[in-house]
Amino acid sequence: MRALILTDIHSNLEAFRAVLEDATSRGGFDEVWCLGDIVGYGPDPGECIELLRRHNHISVVGNHDLAAAGNLSTHDFNSHARFAVHWTAAQLMPEHTQFLLSLPEVIQREEFTLVHGSLRSPVLEYLLSTEAAIATFHLLESHFCLVGHSHIPFICREKNSLYSFEPFPEGDAVLLGEERLIINPGGVGQPRDGDPRPSYALYDSDEETIRRHRVTYHIEATQEKMRRAGLPERLIQRLNYGV
Repeated sequence: MRALILTDIHSNLEAFRAVLEDATSRGGFDEVWCLGDIVGYGPDPGECIELLRRHNHISVVGNHDLAAAGNLSTHDFNSHARFAVHWTAAQLMPEHTQFLLSLPEVIQREEFTLVHGSLRSPVLEYLLSTEAAIATFHLLESHFCLVGHSHIPFICREKNSLYSFEPFPEGDAVLLGEERLIINPGGVGQPRDGDPRPSYALYDSDEETIRRHRVTYHIEATQEKMRRAGLPERLIQRLNYGV
């Protein structure tokens, strides 16, 4: 079984399509595992939901998904994110809103647990510290945990009660063995690791490996849509730099 693992599409249809096409060219996939934030920031929320639903997928909910669906306050969002969430909410069809509200916070699939933020705080916590990682490992009932939210690819290892963060290498196979791991495949629609290319991962259950890949897409097309929609220029420009 092969799974396409992605997160933080953020209504960026061009980036999402590029990831699907690239994954297909690398041998394809049987399922899409989405780690939340399908919508928010970008110009095509409904279209991204529809494209995801056309594939065999499992998905957890993200904070932007809940906020756009009216089930999470935007009080703690910055002004640009808050503007984009309210704009997104106005674009969604009722069936899109219901779809977002139907998504669980946590899913277990095979040896993986899927969550947007962390197991301690599924939609809100950025899992970027050792303390946050330890908290999730203590709650983890499977061997591996897949997270998104930060838009930064990494692997966190638990070994002999020691915990270490390391970069998730691009292209190289990471063997899935006895070590418990927390894995972030990086962001699709709004990368934040200094590289504007969408990042995603492919899991192969036969090989017991996971590989991370990046792909280019037509950034300018997304940016033009955002300008026509009146979305904040800060959100438009950050796509150029992966921040």
